[in-house]
Amino acid sequence: MKAIRRSTERGYADHGWLKSRHTFSFAEYHDPAHMGFGPLRVINEDRVAPGQGFGEHGHRDMEILSWVLEGALEHKDSMGNGTVIRPGELQRMTAGTGVRHSEFNGSREEPVHFLQIWVIPARGGLTPSYEQRAFTDAELADQWRLVASGKPRDGAITIHQDVDLYIARLQAGREIVHATQASRHLWLHVARGRAQVDGDVLEAGDAMAWTDTTEINVRAETDAEALLFDMTR
Repeated sequence: MKAIRRSTERGYADHGWLKSRHTFSFAEYHDPAHMGFGPLRVINEDRVAPGQGFGEHGHRDMEILSWVLEGALEHKDSMGNGTVIRPGELQRMTAGTGVRHSEFNGSREEPVHFLQIWVIPARGGLTPSYEQRAFTDAELADQWRLVASGKPRDGAITIHQDVDLYIARLQAGREIVHATQASRHLWLHVARGRAQVDGDVLEAGDAMAWTDTTEINVRAETDAEALLFDMTR
C-alpha cells in the first residue's frame, strides 16, 4: 500500500505567535483517519514568531524530537537542560515518567521554523532523558543519513522504539534509494523543496506512506530536504 498525505490536507492552527500544520490529529484538530502511523504519533510543522514560544508544560511517555529548519530554538527542561537547537541539530527528549519543558524563539527579529515529532515508546515508565546532536552538511548531503534509531549506530541518537529516522538534503537532480523489509512501515515527509517519490511529485509539507514495499526511490526536482521513518508496525 502507498498513500500520499498532501500538505494542504493537514490540520492548521493560527495562534498569532504560532502557525502550525498538523500531519496527524493534534490538540483541537481531530481526524479519525489520521491519528498516527505505526508508532509515529505527531509531525507538527511549527513557525514561531520572534520572542515567542511554548511556556513550561508537561509530557509523559513520549519520545519528542525537534528538527529545526530555520532560526534557533531555545530549550529548557526540568532535567536541568538548557540548550539552543539550530538547523542540522536533532534533539530527543524522553518524557517517560514525566518531564516539564519550554521551547522559545530567542531572536527578536527572525522567526523559527521547525518540526516537532512524537514517537510512542516501546514501553511506558522510562526514566526521562535528553540527547542532542549536530549533523554536518556533508553528512546529510545527497544520502540518507541515520540520525536517530531504536538501535543507535553511526552516531545516531537513541529513540526508545523500533524506528530508524533518516534525513537527506538533496541537490536538484540527485536521486537516492532506500531499501527495507516488506514487514516495515515507511513514512517520508518532504520538509523543503520538491521531489519525485516513486513516480509521484511531492512538495514541501507533503508526505507518503508505505506498508508493503522493499524499496523507495527519491529524486529531487529542486534542492530538497526529506525525513524518512523506517519503523515497526
